[in-house]
Amino acid sequence: MSDDLRSPPSGASGDVTRRRLMMGLPLAGAAICGVAFWKMLAGMQSGSFNPHDINAPVTGRPVPVFTLADQIPGTGFSTADLRALSKPVLINFFASWCIPCIAEMQALLDLQKRLPIWGVAYKDKPDNAAGLLKHAGNPYARIGSDREGRVAIDWGVSGVPESFLIAPGGTIIWHSAAGLDNDEVAAGLDGTLKRIGG
Repeated sequence: MSDDLRSPPSGASGDVTRRRLMMGLPLAGAAICGVAFWKMLAGMQSGSFNPHDINAPVTGRPVPVFTLADQIPGTGFSTADLRALSKPVLINFFASWCIPCIAEMQALLDLQKRLPIWGVAYKDKPDNAAGLLKHAGNPYARIGSDREGRVAIDWGVSGVPESFLIAPGGTIIWHSAAGLDNDEVAAGLDGTLKRIGG
């Protein structure tokens, strides 16, 4: 019998199927990404997609376990300090190298007249962070240093500036991954403060 009439070796059809599957996976992945991108664009057009609403699920959860060293000119703080609160406080992650953080400073200075703000210097040299506060003004009642950025990871910080409103007892009740000089962000914080009587 000639070689042409013989049946293919066992497993050959499985190899073909596997090869087709491997060729189809990138196409399926591209299709899923395309649908997700289309939904994001549709949400932006309708106004229901907020690119600043990153890590929104952190609300309603207790603050993570952490301890921050002092950042001149302030005093560091920890989980225990936040759990001992009797009034709300805003935690604000910032850095001297962050242009949006500098732009946000005036809004924080105005806000600190009615709400205590505690700052976290994120991945910043202590002298640089202190210099920023000396020149731009210091809105923080307490300031801790997160030089390595490890505490920010525990909080779910995606970048700076980023802010968290903490209720008495240490629960996160509001969060924004955008500066408080943004009118929508400021309105969201005001709405939350009104709901809790702050």
